[in-house]
Amino acid sequence: MDNVTLRKKLSSYQTEGGYLKNVGDDVLYELLVSWENWTGTSKEFYRSLGFTHAQMAGLVGKAKRLKREGYFGDADFKSVRIDGSGPSSGDEVGGEGRPCAAAELVWGGGKVIRFNDVTTLIDFLKKSA
Repeated sequence: MDNVTLRKKLSSYQTEGGYLKNVGDDVLYELLVSWENWTGTSKEFYRSLGFTHAQMAGLVGKAKRLKREGYFGDADFKSVRIDGSGPSSGDEVGGEGRPCAAAELVWGGGKVIRFNDVTTLIDFLKKSA
């Protein structure tokens, strides 16, 4: 989303005193995505939205807190293809009938544990918890 659209959405929550009140979670998510993708300084980001640091810092903090608590969790999922092949039939993921060995867990002391399938990984995590 571009900052002009985000500015218009945020300005609808602005009170007569210049405060941003009762901003919806969907707008907070859009603000957080724009903030994370911004490559300039924070001052430039706030200026591009037409607000000051004092007006925006609380909103960015609230959006970060909501993300940590899992309110925006579904939007972070990205599909990944391994070796350019898609999922094949059954439980195999690597294609050509071979299981994918891409799941690795870095354990304490620099030890790396590799898992051939998801069920083995889940069983290991359940037993180690």
